[in-house]
Amino acid sequence: MRADAVRNREAVLAAADRLFAAATDPERISMDDVAAAAGVGKGTLFRHFGDREGLVRALHGIRGDRLRTTLAADRPDGPPAERVLHLLRELVRFKRDNRVLTLALENAGNGSPYRAESYEEWHTLLAGLVSEARGPEAADYLAHALLAAVRSDLVEHLGDWSDERWDAGLTALTRSVLRDMR
Repeated sequence: MRADAVRNREAVLAAADRLFAAATDPERISMDDVAAAAGVGKGTLFRHFGDREGLVRALHGIRGDRLRTTLAADRPDGPPAERVLHLLRELVRFKRDNRVLTLALENAGNGSPYRAESYEEWHTLLAGLVSEARGPEAADYLAHALLAAVRSDLVEHLGDWSDERWDAGLTALTRSVLRDMR
């Protein structure tokens, strides 16, 4: 990419990041808003990201990369149930911290979070941990069920829950699914 194109892309991502961080409703952020905040033409956004969903995916990808880096550096040892619980806690924290952006992503593409690029990654990781804890039978389904507990629409619905209440719920769920956590 040319230097000006790189600068424009970075300006767009920085502007989108600010807008999504300040917003209360993901549908209120338009490509026009992002272009104006970045000081670029709307065509620049479409050239770099294709459409609004492409922009949301790119921004979510950057934030998701930070989450993956944090998880890799802070991965607990111990039984699979502890690792599952840690992952679920971090996913809830991430979705709460990035509320509007994750809602925008999960609402994009027919409103299905299952089409988000990160979904398959988290599902594969959880399915492996579930299989390690209780065998491969139903591990695939149970991984989907665990991820349903941290969907953005549920996190949004339970928006007034404290960290302690979330932790209690995730702990109870993990214990009931994996049966080996003490």
